[in-house]
Amino acid sequence: MAKAIMLQGTGSDVGKTVLVAGLCRAATKRGLKVRPFKPQNMSNNAAVADIPGDSGGGEIGRAQWLQAIACGVAPTIHMNPVLLKPQTDVGAQVIVQGKVFGEARARDYQALKGRLMDAVLDSWAKVGEGADLVIVEGAGSPAEINLRSRDIANMGFATRAGVPVILVGDIDRGGVIASVAGTHLILPDEDRRMIAGYLINKFRGDVSLFDDGIKAIEKFTGWRCFGVVPWLKAAARLPSEDSVVLERLASGEKRALKVAVPVLSRIANFDDLDPLKAEPQVEVVFVPPGQRLPQDAGLVVIPGSKSTIGDLLKFRENGWDRDLAAHRKRGGHIVGICGGFQMLGHIVRDPDGIEGSVTETQGLGLLDVETVMEPEKTVRNVSARSVPFALPLEGYEIHLGRTTGPDTLRPSAIINGADDGAISADGKVSGTYMHGLFSADAFRAKFLESLGVKGGGIDYRAEVERALDEIAAELETHLDCDAIFGQAR
Repeated sequence: MAKAIMLQGTGSDVGKTVLVAGLCRAATKRGLKVRPFKPQNMSNNAAVADIPGDSGGGEIGRAQWLQAIACGVAPTIHMNPVLLKPQTDVGAQVIVQGKVFGEARARDYQALKGRLMDAVLDSWAKVGEGADLVIVEGAGSPAEINLRSRDIANMGFATRAGVPVILVGDIDRGGVIASVAGTHLILPDEDRRMIAGYLINKFRGDVSLFDDGIKAIEKFTGWRCFGVVPWLKAAARLPSEDSVVLERLASGEKRALKVAVPVLSRIANFDDLDPLKAEPQVEVVFVPPGQRLPQDAGLVVIPGSKSTIGDLLKFRENGWDRDLAAHRKRGGHIVGICGGFQMLGHIVRDPDGIEGSVTETQGLGLLDVETVMEPEKTVRNVSARSVPFALPLEGYEIHLGRTTGPDTLRPSAIINGADDGAISADGKVSGTYMHGLFSADAFRAKFLESLGVKGGGIDYRAEVERALDEIAAELETHLDCDAIFGQAR
């Protein structure tokens, strides 16, 4: 078995995902064979990964897909054996080793965790095969001691697998001394012994100003500090996984094209918008509930959703249906991706109640199609071709449902020889089931050109690779990476 080290946070959104990706890249550049691992993830941003010994694909968190890229390897379902995809405020779809395991309310899931540990440990044994080092990412915080007895994501896993832990504190949100010292205080002895030390993340300014803070933490905990990481600007060029970031996104300077994206309650795979965000002439504005879709937007993109019917109802509650109708009347363009595509039709039916108790709702009526939810889920990587521009596309599908209707006779893409999506008669409204649509550089440039905007000629995938290299270099500079990798057991 490969050696391993684990990063756990004093809380959620402390930057573990980026740090693990950066350390994966740093160790890979040292010539090590590295793999990422996250026992349990909660995100509606999923990726399609290989299932060893199976020609099909399975779902993992988008973060582990990114971390696999950082390692220079293909992602597999064993890198994230348990994925929770929230569907309601109290329930989620449970994905185990890439496949749908079932639905669970939050309380029921706590009881289910004991059964899932076997799958976590099975994947753990497989993910390190042929590797020198596995870098593990925790979830949330080990300080959630009320959940410790059934934990599979943090210390429950670390103690079972014997993996040393480095604690990550986020200084940007304040209270970092208390969060690190407080974690030390409330952890049981067995868990506290697993922690080899800590690091501080997201520091802005003169690092020497925190010297006394390091001394204070050492006094309270006895833990060593592996370094202080500055604010990593390159992280903004990486795909985002957690919808927490959407709450903090704001529009920037005036650009040639404004793209409005309504933040759905169960928004999924919103990193579909990242390649557009990277374009110099494009401003992507994520519109939170309670705010109007901007009237000066040239394009509205309705993203994926984990709960199409539920999000359609919320869409109307926000008045976004009226905003979208006005945008359409002004001659604006609209793109719907996956669940967003389904919403653009006349009706969405869910006769088996797959998504919830509401089994039918009216769509937005901007495409002459209708959707019926079906139990079997489509999960696959695809190579495709844009119909309007006759250019290659690459992406993936993760969806329930079948969409039919007259507008599908004008498909937006050809996937594996079959028509996909639909386009309105005037070409200004389109939908597709394919995620990753805008990642195809030539297509994105031509699409923007059709909207009167010159694309920047950006190689998006190369930008992600460069961002990973920059982050790895920053970590090598500001962390004692020799000591961190030396802690692996």
